[in-house]
Amino acid sequence: MNFILNRLKEHPVPQALLFDLDGTLYRGNERIPGADQLISGLLHREIPILYVTNNSTRAPIEVAEHLRLMGIPAEEDAIVTSAMAAAYYVTKLYPGADTYVIGEHGLREALTHAGLYLIDEKQTDRNATIVVQGLDRQLHYSQLTAAVKHLLNGAVFIQTNPDRLLPTDGGFLPGAGSLGAVLQAATGVDPVVIGKPSNILMDYSLELSGTSSEQTWVIGDNPYTDLAAAKNVGCPSILVLTGLCTKENWQEHCAAAGVSPDAVCEGPEQLESLLNDLLI
Repeated sequence: MNFILNRLKEHPVPQALLFDLDGTLYRGNERIPGADQLISGLLHREIPILYVTNNSTRAPIEVAEHLRLMGIPAEEDAIVTSAMAAAYYVTKLYPGADTYVIGEHGLREALTHAGLYLIDEKQTDRNATIVVQGLDRQLHYSQLTAAVKHLLNGAVFIQTNPDRLLPTDGGFLPGAGSLGAVLQAATGVDPVVIGKPSNILMDYSLELSGTSSEQTWVIGDNPYTDLAAAKNVGCPSILVLTGLCTKENWQEHCAAAGVSPDAVCEGPEQLESLLNDLLI
């Protein structure tokens, strides 16, 4: 099989693979053809896999169940979300801190389990040490008002991910980055970004995998997040043309993102063939 680009022989054989999810293994609720066979084959070879996602709305058990419903093997302990990395980051720097949250239950659950005290917007007499903001599809103006108050009072601004748009079956919705832009504009406070392309989520993933960056390959569809994150921590990267990029425009997107993938595959079938050749 002819590959669009393959420079992976220049790197050590991987000891772990970090897969993006939406746009790489599925689109919304639809599995990308061949993704189930790809992952099953890699697990049969006993190649460690982590699924690394900027999505902060769902708990790991829900992400794993979503994958399994599409026929893609996944266990809860293989899921790494931006919510988990946010909780890890915050508890290292601000253990037990009073925290104001904009986000859904996946983020709230991760922060609560990490021992942080979550402040409600009705608790007007209490100032938060940090504001953690992710995607919240039921957002109310009162939540933005409370977050602005805490940030203007000196709270640290933590954002789960910078994605401006959220792909859905019917098009796009405003993403966590769009909500965060409101808070930035109102307060002038820039967030600490956890998710890809930040190195924070990637460093956390590497700590969980127990592998070095040189031994860990990143597979994703988005040069601006997945491949940029790989570059930031020194991981080899593989671009799949099943999401953002096409065969005609991937070079343009990569140039705009300032990244150069080590391999480019049209989809799971070609990626499987590539990995089989390299992992013999």
